[in-house]
This record gives sequence, structure tokens and C-alpha cells, in this order.
Amino acid sequence: MRSGWALDPWTLAAIAAMAAATYLCRAGGYWLFRQIRPTPLLRALLAYIPGTLFVSYVAPALATGGVQQWVGAAATLAVMLATRNFAGAIFGGTAAAWVVWAVGGGG
Repeated sequence: MRSGWALDPWTLAAIAAMAAATYLCRAGGYWLFRQIRPTPLLRALLAYIPGTLFVSYVAPALATGGVQQWVGAAATLAVMLATRNFAGAIFGGTAAAWVVWAVGGGG
């Protein structure tokens, strides 16, 4: 009996290559910052990278999204402003988007 989850060698090779690339990027960053001492300006600039990456994921979804995405974003913002808790904001936004989807407004 054959399973529906068979992986061909190319898929496994792609997964292994992505895992290696991820590891090398992370390890390379640690190695680089052991070799150099970043200036205060560089440290300040690097501190903004996580937020800008998050925006680069969210902006296209909002630009092309509908009610579900906008309700989720609004709920995320509201929870974040009220609690200053990242995990709570993400959970609240996800829950709000799910509720919109569950009642049929998610398109």
C-alpha cells in the first residue's frame, strides 16, 4: 500500500538546501559579528531590521487582502496598543481574522 506522503529526491534535496542556507545565514551572522565590532550607528540600524521585515510580509497581504486581513490587522494593532504584548497582539489579530473567516466574511 502506497502512502500519499511520498517525497521524491528533488523535494528532499530542496528541503536540505533551504535548511543549509538558513543555517549558514544564521551562523555567518554570528561569525561576522565576532570578527568585527559594529559602530553604534550600525547597531541602531540593525535594530530596525526585524520590524521592517515584518512590514514587508504584512503590507502585500493588506494591499491585496480583503475584510479578513484588515480586521486581523486592526485587531493586532488594537491589542498591541492596549497591552504592549507582541504575542498577545499576534494571537488577537489571528483570532479576529479567524472569526471573520468562520462567519463567512473571509472570501
